[in-house]
Amino acid sequence: MRKITASLFISLDGVVEAPDQWHFPYFNDEMGAAVDASFATADTLLLGRKTYDSFAGAWPDREAEGGEDAGFAKKLGDARKIVASRQDLTFTWRNSELLKGELADAVTALKREPGGDIALSGSVSVVRQLLAHGLLDELHLLVHPIAVRKGMRLFDEADTTVPLRLLSSATFRTGVLHLVYALAEPTGEATYDDAKVHLPRDDQ
Repeated sequence: MRKITASLFISLDGVVEAPDQWHFPYFNDEMGAAVDASFATADTLLLGRKTYDSFAGAWPDREAEGGEDAGFAKKLGDARKIVASRQDLTFTWRNSELLKGELADAVTALKREPGGDIALSGSVSVVRQLLAHGLLDELHLLVHPIAVRKGMRLFDEADTTVPLRLLSSATFRTGVLHLVYALAEPTGEATYDDAKVHLPRDDQ
């Protein structure tokens, strides 16, 4: 079954909205390598409508201009791009199509198709839904050492928790943390009495 990986730029206080307004001072070769690696094994991009519009408004022109990021732009253009939207859309960027059906069912079917990995970039509403349905295999968070203090956060308020298991971590020279998580089993219930046995004792 194909693996789905989501990558997000996120601030220390959990903001994922408008990273173009706070992210770029922290972009260096380490982050460039991490971003490139997130697409390395993927031949399909799953995108929300807003993220797709942002990508389609920038990357085709960058590919045509032939600048230093034209190679990455071509990689995005060549990939199969599936857009999660309830609206009928007309696409001008090559290899783009609409995700058909309810998201959870359609993504489950997509994971069962032959092919490489499936990558998400941004598309917070899609990431939330995939987490809720247990369909996201890896969540890559590039945590920036800045409190943005306004904007949409990755996790909205709800009555349920989202347990995660840390797969790997790395610290960039800029102070950015690259954290990779997978979904975990529910943690179960515990109280202070359960936790206090792990506190340091005076006789130790």
